[in-house]
Amino acid sequence: MTCRPLMHRAGRWCAGSGAAVGVWGVLTVLLPTGSWGKWWVLWGTLGATVGLVAVLLGCWATARVRADAYGVHSRMLLRRRSVPWGDLADVRVRVQRARHSDVRRVELALRNGRHLRLPLPQTARHDDPPFDSEVAALRALHRRYGTPETKHLPVVSYRTAARGRRWLVVLCVLLAAGAGLAAWYVPRADAQKRAWQAAVPCAADTPAAARGECLTTVPAVIARSEPEGGKGASSLYFVDGRPVRRVDVSYEGAQGFTAGDRVEVTLWRGRIRVVAGEGHVWREHMTPAGDVAVIAAGLALAAAYPAALLLMRRRGRRLAPDDVLPSALPFAGVLAATAVWLLPLCFLHPTILFSSRTTIVWWVVGSLVSLGLLGWAWGATRIRTPGEPGPDRVAPVRGETFLAARFLEHTDYNPHGFGTHVVLGDGPPAVVPHGGPGRFMAKRIPAERLTVVHVRRARGGEEAVRRSWHVADLDDAGTPVRLTAAPADLVRILRELGLAYEPVLPSASEPTANEPPATAT
Repeated sequence: MTCRPLMHRAGRWCAGSGAAVGVWGVLTVLLPTGSWGKWWVLWGTLGATVGLVAVLLGCWATARVRADAYGVHSRMLLRRRSVPWGDLADVRVRVQRARHSDVRRVELALRNGRHLRLPLPQTARHDDPPFDSEVAALRALHRRYGTPETKHLPVVSYRTAARGRRWLVVLCVLLAAGAGLAAWYVPRADAQKRAWQAAVPCAADTPAAARGECLTTVPAVIARSEPEGGKGASSLYFVDGRPVRRVDVSYEGAQGFTAGDRVEVTLWRGRIRVVAGEGHVWREHMTPAGDVAVIAAGLALAAAYPAALLLMRRRGRRLAPDDVLPSALPFAGVLAATAVWLLPLCFLHPTILFSSRTTIVWWVVGSLVSLGLLGWAWGATRIRTPGEPGPDRVAPVRGETFLAARFLEHTDYNPHGFGTHVVLGDGPPAVVPHGGPGRFMAKRIPAERLTVVHVRRARGGEEAVRRSWHVADLDDAGTPVRLTAAPADLVRILRELGLAYEPVLPSASEPTANEPPATAT
């Protein structure tokens, strides 16, 4: 099997032409002679830009992936790699989130634990038959000459256990460092604000070295004001550059002064803090310690969310690479609830968090609430074994009961995937497109034709399945179908259908224990 990019010959021709133009532009810069020397900057910039585009185009045009009886061979402009079938554990599809659509690429999982992403094939379309056929051909060669670890096609996405951890660690460290830096500045901001409030005008005999800690007031005349809306900095200019040439002020502060206004300028610690005129006064804004403490607490809570994602990856380390992990949104709810009591505390008492009875009671009550919610989130994100809870722990169905469940395939009792619920009790189990009441548009499930093949977690390629739901692989008279629902609801549905099954527990030493037989999809 050989895979090349579309229009690779045209891409090579364009890359060669661009490289020639780039070389010509560089030579024009190095040898600026004659009439060309006047434009050496323009030609040099143009040549560098075209040369860079040519390199990128050449990397795309020269990419090639070939698979034969010896292994998989990938080639790019500056790199070649070969992986023998004996070193290859599996062929996967990795889904990378992009701005407009997800990009699917082929990834080789090596037996030493490393991963190799192939430059081709790849696609940004959800339904791409050429991409699917090339992946199928590559997996067929792997089954013929190697020993795959899975019988199904693993799809690794942002929801699965094999998602990367590197960027989460970087994000967590950066947010935690920002929180520490903001917390370090809190006492300094508070000390500066208190010193400004306690500052008094300088006496006549105050030495020059000590005038920085007292208030010095001097007269000045406004030369002009430049109010800048938006993100631009507004400025005031003084006549003869006294006491300074320019000072940055707010937009409203610049609007309040005009050329020729006589003002009094107050200096403290070497900077202008107040500009006072007859009808307008501008004061420099000093960030309160409470605002800085709120920023520090907010960054710390923000760093806790990627930490929760890393915790979820850690808890799912024994899962198959394409098994879907539970959502970390319960931890986000805990952080939001913590922010409700922590941010006001930091704003009102930034420097005495543990120094008064009020703050201590605030801390104790808030911490107990957060710990209780944290315990709930830990249980809600628990990775449940497929088949839990057992049939003896599920309450029997009493009366007409509607359970959220879906058959993922088109069948006679689920035409075009219209069903969203399964109704139990007061009649045979049926598929309905609503949550009740009543059996309007109900389609009876032929339980006599169904047998359970496997009960498992959702996989990365099953985007229609919720993170917390499980999937039952069923055999419908020789046709594989899938039924998905919440773990407890799935057990109740299978019990009402009279389908017996044995849960298969995953094992870290047996990565194929969570796979369906060859007849399942």
